[in-house]
Amino acid sequence: VPAALLGPALLRRPAALGAAAARCAPARDSHGPPPQGHGSSKAASLHWTGERAVSVLLLGLLPAAYLCPGPAVDYSLAAALTLHGHWGLGQVITDYVHGDVPNKVANVGLYVLSGLTFAGLCYFNYQDVGICKAVAMLWSL
Repeated sequence: VPAALLGPALLRRPAALGAAAARCAPARDSHGPPPQGHGSSKAASLHWTGERAVSVLLLGLLPAAYLCPGPAVDYSLAAALTLHGHWGLGQVITDYVHGDVPNKVANVGLYVLSGLTFAGLCYFNYQDVGICKAVAMLWSL
Protein backbone atom coordinates (compact mmCIF):
# COMPACT_ATOMS: atom_id res chain seq x y z
CA VAL A 1 0.00 0.00 0.00
CA PRO A 2 1.54 3.35 -0.97
CA ALA A 3 2.37 5.62 1.95
CA ALA A 4 0.43 8.52 0.40
CA LEU A 5 -2.84 6.56 0.74
CA LEU A 6 -2.38 5.85 4.44
CA GLY A 7 -2.07 9.41 5.65
CA PRO A 8 0.43 10.86 8.12
CA ALA A 9 -1.54 9.86 11.21
CA LEU A 10 -1.28 6.17 10.42
CA LEU A 11 2.42 6.33 9.65
CA ARG A 12 3.44 7.80 13.01
CA ARG A 13 4.62 5.46 15.73
CA PRO A 14 2.29 5.40 18.73
CA ALA A 15 3.71 7.30 21.70
CA ALA A 16 3.75 4.21 23.94
CA LEU A 17 5.75 2.22 21.39
CA GLY A 18 8.16 5.08 20.84
CA ALA A 19 8.84 5.42 24.57
CA ALA A 20 9.27 1.65 25.02
CA ALA A 21 11.67 1.48 22.08
CA ALA A 22 13.70 4.37 23.47
CA ARG A 23 14.02 2.63 26.87
CA CYS A 24 14.98 -0.78 25.42
CA ALA A 25 17.28 0.21 22.59
CA PRO A 26 20.85 1.11 23.55
CA ALA A 27 22.20 4.38 22.27
CA ARG A 28 24.11 3.90 19.03
CA ASP A 29 27.28 5.70 18.19
CA SER A 30 27.79 5.45 14.46
CA HIS A 31 31.17 7.13 14.67
CA GLY A 32 34.30 5.42 15.87
CA PRO A 33 35.40 1.81 16.17
CA PRO A 34 33.04 -0.96 17.24
CA PRO A 35 32.93 -1.61 20.98
CA GLN A 36 35.33 -4.16 22.44
CA GLY A 37 34.13 -7.73 22.51
CA HIS A 38 32.18 -7.53 19.27
CA GLY A 39 33.52 -9.17 16.15
CA SER A 40 34.25 -7.23 13.04
CA SER A 41 32.47 -7.81 9.79
CA LYS A 42 35.67 -9.33 8.40
CA ALA A 43 35.68 -11.93 11.19
CA ALA A 44 32.01 -12.69 10.49
CA SER A 45 32.77 -13.03 6.80
CA LEU A 46 35.66 -15.40 7.50
CA HIS A 47 33.43 -17.45 9.82
CA TRP A 48 30.75 -17.64 7.14
CA THR A 49 33.37 -18.74 4.59
CA GLY A 50 34.64 -21.38 7.02
CA GLU A 51 31.12 -22.73 7.51
CA ARG A 52 30.64 -23.04 3.75
CA ALA A 53 34.06 -24.69 3.37
CA VAL A 54 33.22 -27.31 6.02
CA SER A 55 29.87 -27.97 4.33
CA VAL A 56 31.56 -28.48 0.96
CA LEU A 57 34.21 -30.66 2.64
CA LEU A 58 31.44 -32.84 4.08
CA LEU A 59 29.92 -33.18 0.61
CA GLY A 60 33.27 -34.51 -0.61
CA LEU A 61 33.90 -36.72 2.42
CA LEU A 62 30.65 -38.66 2.06
CA PRO A 63 31.54 -40.23 -1.32
CA ALA A 64 35.13 -40.66 -0.11
CA ALA A 65 33.85 -42.59 2.90
CA TYR A 66 32.03 -44.95 0.56
CA LEU A 67 34.73 -45.31 -2.09
CA CYS A 68 37.87 -45.50 0.05
CA PRO A 69 37.07 -45.95 3.74
CA GLY A 70 39.96 -45.73 6.13
CA PRO A 71 41.37 -43.98 9.18
CA ALA A 72 42.10 -40.70 7.37
CA VAL A 73 38.50 -40.38 6.19
CA ASP A 74 37.17 -41.54 9.58
CA TYR A 75 39.07 -38.86 11.50
CA SER A 76 38.29 -36.21 8.88
CA LEU A 77 34.61 -37.05 9.21
CA ALA A 78 34.87 -36.88 13.00
CA ALA A 79 36.39 -33.40 12.85
CA ALA A 80 34.12 -32.04 10.10
CA LEU A 81 30.89 -33.42 11.60
CA THR A 82 31.78 -32.10 15.05
CA LEU A 83 32.66 -28.64 13.73
CA HIS A 84 29.56 -28.53 11.54
CA GLY A 85 27.34 -29.49 14.47
CA HIS A 86 29.12 -27.07 16.81
CA TRP A 87 28.54 -24.13 14.49
CA GLY A 88 24.93 -25.14 13.84
CA LEU A 89 24.07 -25.44 17.53
CA GLY A 90 25.95 -22.20 18.17
CA GLN A 91 23.53 -20.45 15.84
CA VAL A 92 20.60 -21.99 17.72
CA ILE A 93 22.04 -20.59 20.96
CA THR A 94 22.54 -17.19 19.34
CA ASP A 95 18.96 -17.13 18.11
CA TYR A 96 17.11 -18.53 21.12
CA VAL A 97 19.15 -18.02 24.32
CA HIS A 98 18.90 -14.50 25.72
CA GLY A 99 20.69 -12.89 28.64
CA ASP A 100 24.34 -12.87 29.63
CA VAL A 101 24.37 -15.72 32.16
CA PRO A 102 22.15 -18.16 30.20
CA ASN A 103 24.15 -17.40 27.05
CA LYS A 104 27.46 -18.12 28.78
CA VAL A 105 26.11 -21.33 30.34
CA ALA A 106 24.75 -22.49 26.98
CA ASN A 107 28.05 -21.74 25.23
CA VAL A 108 30.05 -23.60 27.88
CA GLY A 109 27.65 -26.52 27.49
CA LEU A 110 28.09 -26.38 23.73
CA TYR A 111 31.88 -26.52 24.01
CA VAL A 112 31.65 -29.45 26.44
CA LEU A 113 29.21 -31.26 24.14
CA SER A 114 31.38 -30.62 21.08
CA GLY A 115 34.52 -31.76 22.88
CA LEU A 116 32.83 -34.94 24.10
CA THR A 117 31.41 -35.59 20.63
CA PHE A 118 34.82 -35.27 18.98
CA ALA A 119 36.48 -37.39 21.68
CA GLY A 120 33.77 -40.03 21.37
CA LEU A 121 34.09 -40.20 17.59
CA CYS A 122 37.87 -40.43 17.82
CA TYR A 123 37.55 -43.17 20.45
CA PHE A 124 35.10 -45.01 18.20
CA ASN A 125 37.49 -44.68 15.26
CA TYR A 126 40.46 -45.92 17.29
CA GLN A 127 38.88 -48.65 19.44
CA ASP A 128 36.11 -49.91 17.17
CA VAL A 129 35.43 -50.25 13.44
CA GLY A 130 35.33 -46.52 12.62
CA ILE A 131 32.62 -44.29 11.19
CA CYS A 132 32.86 -45.49 7.57
CA LYS A 133 32.74 -49.18 8.41
CA ALA A 134 29.94 -48.65 10.97
CA VAL A 135 27.75 -46.90 8.38
CA ALA A 136 28.50 -49.66 5.86
CA MET A 137 27.50 -52.25 8.47
CA LEU A 138 24.23 -50.39 9.10
CA TRP A 139 23.48 -50.28 5.37
CA SER A 140 24.09 -54.03 5.06
CA LEU A 141 21.32 -54.82 7.55
